[in-house]
Amino acid sequence: MSTAVASLRPTLVQSWLRGWRHIAFLVLNLLTGTLAVGIAVGVLVGSVLVVVAGAGLLLLVPALWLGWWFAKEELARIEAFTGRRITLQPASHSKGWMVALGFTRTHWRAAAYAALHVLWGLFSGVLVSGALSGGLAVLAMPLYLDRMPAEGTLRLFSLFSLDSTQSRVTIWILALAVLAILPLAARHLTWVDATIARLTLGEDPDAEIAQLSERVEALTTSRTETVDSVESERRRIERDLHDGPQQRLVAIAMDLGMARERLAHDPEGARELLDKAHLASKEAIVEMRHVARGITPPILADRGLDAAVSALAVRSPVPVTVEAGEVGRLDPTTEAIGYYCVSELLTNVAKHSQARQATVRLDLHQHLTPPALVIQVEDDGVGGADPRGGTGLVGLRQRVSSVDGTIAVRSPTGGPTAVLIHLPARPATTPEQPTSTERPTTTGQPTTTGQPTTTEQPTPEEMR
Repeated sequence: MSTAVASLRPTLVQSWLRGWRHIAFLVLNLLTGTLAVGIAVGVLVGSVLVVVAGAGLLLLVPALWLGWWFAKEELARIEAFTGRRITLQPASHSKGWMVALGFTRTHWRAAAYAALHVLWGLFSGVLVSGALSGGLAVLAMPLYLDRMPAEGTLRLFSLFSLDSTQSRVTIWILALAVLAILPLAARHLTWVDATIARLTLGEDPDAEIAQLSERVEALTTSRTETVDSVESERRRIERDLHDGPQQRLVAIAMDLGMARERLAHDPEGARELLDKAHLASKEAIVEMRHVARGITPPILADRGLDAAVSALAVRSPVPVTVEAGEVGRLDPTTEAIGYYCVSELLTNVAKHSQARQATVRLDLHQHLTPPALVIQVEDDGVGGADPRGGTGLVGLRQRVSSVDGTIAVRSPTGGPTAVLIHLPARPATTPEQPTSTERPTTTGQPTTTGQPTTTEQPTPEEMR
């Protein structure tokens, strides 16, 4: 393992070769430092003129925007030459007019970066350019030294004598050492550029740590709630199966056994037991369908969320209008949670709202980041929905938060009630071919329903 890790580390030669990119970056600091001088002077003079006469806005606003553009380009240059990526702090929590004038915190921080870059950029650019040009000039000295005038004493930079061969060789070796060390030293100098940019332009490290800590805490809570929700659902299904269909199936088995024993000597009694078992079997079918409520139905896997929601609306005792946009097929998890949310909300409408009608809207908003499935359920009931009142909203919040979704409930006393759900939408990995025989729903057209007419009711063969 240690050998594999060591093989990933760059060798000294690779580091030296990559260091020339850092040298190029530092040489370009001469150009960017000169541009930063103009930006810093523009911001300074504009700020003074604003305080004195108010006319400085004509200079200050362009200077701030130019500083913001300069900062963005500098971050791109740092990443391109050094590989250090720094994210520009967004201009959030600012009013529109402040953003338009460039008076946000991000623009002022960009101006501060330009002022610092004037000092460090010009200093590092001059230092590295001088060392590079001087070293190359000395290395090339054997090519032109004999052509220089012989009068007087030859001196390099007015400091080093070049009269003797020994001094020339010494200076040449020193220049070679400078050029050998310069790429390695340049990596440390560009670290200063990156640090200045990170401190002035990048995200606040403390804020990032706080945000990540909050995110970890939210994910931990969401995971716990999701596990509790799944376990609660499992216990509900187990309890319902034990209390309902299982007891009826035991009774049916007993009736059939007694009917078989009576069939020879008491046909009439056997017929009554068979009729009783037949009726109990139909009731067991109905109970099984009630137990399966909330479990993903076949129509959801076959036809998608809009068709499954239309089926829910058909079964609702309250007339429901479904307005489905271009939702298409999504990943199974998103579709299952969306189906459960609509099912639970329509159940709440029927049980608690005293509403005369309800509306379900489905749409896929691609302009959001990330794209989100938006579900909106409204009713004209009495309102007053409270997540602490046992209306099922707690379970909805747990399921929605498990996939980083959001839910907002607006239900004043007296109504109406509106629930808005955002679920991060991921496209389906493989397209599903429709095989369901349920009634199709025209996408984008409202469908008003109120009577149970879906094929999820017991079929004639089951009812015979």
